[in-house]
Amino acid sequence: MDATKEIDTRGLNCPLPILKAKKALSELASGDLLKVLSTDPGSLRDFQAFAKQTGNELVEQQTLPGNEFVHLLRRR
Repeated sequence: MDATKEIDTRGLNCPLPILKAKKALSELASGDLLKVLSTDPGSLRDFQAFAKQTGNELVEQQTLPGNEFVHLLRRR
């Protein structure tokens, strides 16, 4: 899936990846996709909770080699 916007939060710990994602989502139109790159292992759980709380859809989460995580969110 092609994301409308991609942000790199690698090296940042909670709550910064969520805060940066929230700001990026506010700049997107409804239905647009945001891809977030992260190295924070807690981000898997954090983005699941964030999606539930905000009503945005967590489309996909991936764990990549090197302890990197990809989160794909669809703006509500």
